[in-house]
Amino acid sequence: MVADNTVSNILVTRPVAQADNLCQLLEQHNCRPIRFPTLQIVGFDKIAVRQQLRQLNKYHWLIFISVNAVNFALRANDGKIEAFKHCSIAAVGKATEKALKIAGLKVDLIPEAVYTTEGLLATSEMHNITNKSCLIVRGRRGREILAEGLRARDAEVEYMEVYARERPKFIDTAVIQLIKQDQLNAITITSGEALTNMLAMIDTKNHANLYLVPIIVISKRLKKLAVKMGFEHIIVATSPDDSAIAEAVLASLGSTN
Repeated sequence: MVADNTVSNILVTRPVAQADNLCQLLEQHNCRPIRFPTLQIVGFDKIAVRQQLRQLNKYHWLIFISVNAVNFALRANDGKIEAFKHCSIAAVGKATEKALKIAGLKVDLIPEAVYTTEGLLATSEMHNITNKSCLIVRGRRGREILAEGLRARDAEVEYMEVYARERPKFIDTAVIQLIKQDQLNAITITSGEALTNMLAMIDTKNHANLYLVPIIVISKRLKKLAVKMGFEHIIVATSPDDSAIAEAVLASLGSTN
């Protein structure tokens, strides 16, 4: 489905504060990013988080799941980083590692190739974890695979939940018009929750053609979910990085850029 001969409309569902880089990459390839955040990120009570931060010295590993985990943990501590220096730090992916380094924190471990919780579990450090204590910094209702995997190796695991993901109440009617007029060329999705929220925010009973739009996801797990939900054209990006997502968008368009 093509909007016109020169510009492709790409639905970007990232939260507001995380969409800029992907949108800029798409614009460089003559695409028009359509911002449609399907997740709203909100922080928790700083006092509760600070209470956990005072006890970081009892953990061997501090594991950050996402950039949001880094930013909201630091925000709860008024940007101070000393509390985080009492234990080894692991990051699930490169973007999270970058956020930690920008904050002035040393990252001791990231996955070797696959930048997911499964990739982190596959590292030798996470295999040699018996009787060690781990604190996973994440959002509320995150996946349990990492904690379950570490506990199966006799590690002690706790959570520090520093933010929540909510479904935005605002719906951009301009996006609905693009869907109705078959002028949406691709959709980018980076989590199962984002995909579920998108379908809840758009009346798919009246806009069933949404399922015909190529959808770009960042994992095989998300592909299975998209298939289950009824999408017909699904492309898995080679990694969760914005550059890989942009490349997958271009592939979905048949672009040679």
